Amino acid sequence: MLWQGRPDAWVDLKMARITWWLGVPWLALTALATYKGWVTEAAFPLFMVGVAIMAIPVIHFVRDLRTLFVITDRRALIIRDSWIEKKKTVDSTHLRAMDKELEILRVSGHVGHLNFASAVSGSRKADADYTGRYGFRCVKNVDKVRDLLAGAIAKHA
Repeated sequence: MLWQGRPDAWVDLKMARITWWLGVPWLALTALATYKGWVTEAAFPLFMVGVAIMAIPVIHFVRDLRTLFVITDRRALIIRDSWIEKKKTVDSTHLRAMDKELEILRVSGHVGHLNFASAVSGSRKADADYTGRYGFRCVKNVDKVRDLLAGAIAKHA
């Protein structure tokens, strides 16, 4: 094992907090509509939608706390421990399958997304974005990790 780390859960929580800007007014309007009698039977489903919107950042936070990034001499791993089903998922990408150019998308200061594979189906891997770029999300000291991974690719690929 060459390196291991976890996503910066606080940064990911801050990125997802935008949903609170939608969830708080949603819940307030649902409460007002219920109080005024504008909605009767639809109040509970509307309330539950608001609660779900408000829970998104917390779910991201807990998921990040249960995620481990690993770089070995052969592959990069994303190990995630499910908090519902009591099982682990392991996504593995071999060094030879990685892009030659590693991409960093800055999120905050020294934290960023390190993309090391492209053309990955978003439905196949949870850490792929909508364009198919795949990698470590919200990784701390992203420049150091990129240099380490680039060295491993050059040495072992």
